[in-house]
Amino acid sequence: MERRRLAIGYGLVLAAFAVFTAYVVARVGLVGFFEPHFTEWGPAQVFADLVLMGLITIGWMVRDARQRGAAVWPYVVLTLAAGSMGPLLYLAVRAWQSPGGRAG
Repeated sequence: MERRRLAIGYGLVLAAFAVFTAYVVARVGLVGFFEPHFTEWGPAQVFADLVLMGLITIGWMVRDARQRGAAVWPYVVLTLAAGSMGPLLYLAVRAWQSPGGRAG
């Protein structure tokens, strides 16, 4: 039961973040979404940090999926295209499918 609640929690965070992202992209467009990160050094550093965290997370997902015998490439592609949505979906599915009632 604990793993189902965890999966639902990840799913709710994913849904909220997806709605927020869609709203932002609708308001400023894709170019407007990325443009501020390349106009000054501060936002560029934040963007670079997020890219590094995404790559580290992809590495963890690939290793974890191999150990679990799960497919990971859909989540990797989603991470590269939509950032945090890939790992959030991976964690939700992982928790939902986790044996023994634990998500880890």
